[in-house]
Amino acid sequence: MAEQTRGSRALLICLYLCLLISSSVHLAMGMVDLDDDDDGFFDASFDDDSYSEEVAPARRRLYDERGFSVVNSNTSSNRSGAAFCRLLSLQILDLSNNQLTGELPDCWWEMQALQFMDLSNNSFSGEIPEAPSTHNCSLESLHLAGNGFTGSFPSVVGGCKQLATLDIGNNNFHGHIPPWIGSEVSALKILSLKSNKFTGEIPSELSQLLQLQLLDLSHNRLTGLIPKEFGKLISMKYPKINSSTGSLDGSTYQDRIDIIWKGQDLIFQRILELMTGIDLSGNSLSHCIPEEITNLQGLRFLNLSGNNLSCSIPQNIGSFKYLESLDLSLNNLSGVIPPSISDLLSLSKLNLSNNHLSGKIPTGNQLQTFNDPSIYSNNPGLCGPPLDINCTNASPALDKKIVKDCDQWLYYCVTGGIVFGFWLWCGMMLSILKWRRSIFLFVDYMQYKIMLKLQPIDQYLSKEKSDLFL
Repeated sequence: MAEQTRGSRALLICLYLCLLISSSVHLAMGMVDLDDDDDGFFDASFDDDSYSEEVAPARRRLYDERGFSVVNSNTSSNRSGAAFCRLLSLQILDLSNNQLTGELPDCWWEMQALQFMDLSNNSFSGEIPEAPSTHNCSLESLHLAGNGFTGSFPSVVGGCKQLATLDIGNNNFHGHIPPWIGSEVSALKILSLKSNKFTGEIPSELSQLLQLQLLDLSHNRLTGLIPKEFGKLISMKYPKINSSTGSLDGSTYQDRIDIIWKGQDLIFQRILELMTGIDLSGNSLSHCIPEEITNLQGLRFLNLSGNNLSCSIPQNIGSFKYLESLDLSLNNLSGVIPPSISDLLSLSKLNLSNNHLSGKIPTGNQLQTFNDPSIYSNNPGLCGPPLDINCTNASPALDKKIVKDCDQWLYYCVTGGIVFGFWLWCGMMLSILKWRRSIFLFVDYMQYKIMLKLQPIDQYLSKEKSDLFL
């Protein structure tokens, strides 16, 4: 019996040793030298629910093509930032939605095989380091949104000829938007610079981005006109019917973008290729909405709210056949609402409030479904449903801006006439001797006539004064 017990123990010890050896071999296989791997495909993804099921196993860790974990990415500082620079074969790097801090090291641009880079929603700060002149940029998608980056527009973008997506919103970038974007980053499809401190005018050279389908410059400090050259943006003219996977280099990794869609902050990914739109809200843009913008028939959303836009709404507003969201609120738009707005059959969100619009609100087609009066609120001249103002009883509303301009011009004309007439009279007196003598003689004659009229009164007053001393 004792011999059987000793035999069982020996068997268990042998099995334990075998398992220990097997696990050691497996662990040794998982320790991969990152610097010696030139053909590996790496994916560092930390977002819990932003991506498709195909990349779900790669979340929270960095994997090589054989599926072994090589780098634990659960970090909250930038101490390991330089370590990533040694990943020369890295193609996809996603460090979004963490608590990473500090500045980006200069060595980041040594990863010349990098196609997708997402550092959004962290606490990075400082300026984006400039790339060396020998930098060979292979980036197709760059996401830096939701950090504390400062400085001017990152010049490193100028060397990325294949860059299709650039999202640097919600940072502290400042200065002018460089015009060279239109020529040096011509492959751009998505450009998001929202919620920064960019100033100056919108460069018309952005119209050279023939593949641009999403433009978000909202909530900056931009001034001047909306470039009429925007009407040449081909990808916004002709909408795409079928979407592609949007993957990078044949992988299942999909790009995405954060968009304010119908008043909600949404992330678009699978149908990103179908989304086209312009958001210039929250700036100080002025003058008229260019008629040329109605050539962009493929737009699905247009947001120009919160500016100083004046004039009237373009008459061809109904040309946006696929438009689903239109926001022109908080401006100084005047005149009537064009009847063609009822041709927007796909429209599901409309906001024309806080302007100086007047006249009857158009009806018919899709507009019949907009029963919320707040859509047209704070436009004293508007009447008709859904407002409780009857157009038959309403007096014809004059455009406030036109009345103000007329009063202003009348003031200028009267003032100018008075000044001109005064100096003309003085000039005639000084330059023409005969006229000057005639004027003086006329003044003397009028003074003499007045004195004759006042002489009886003067005699009466003198008599009354002398009687007081009697």
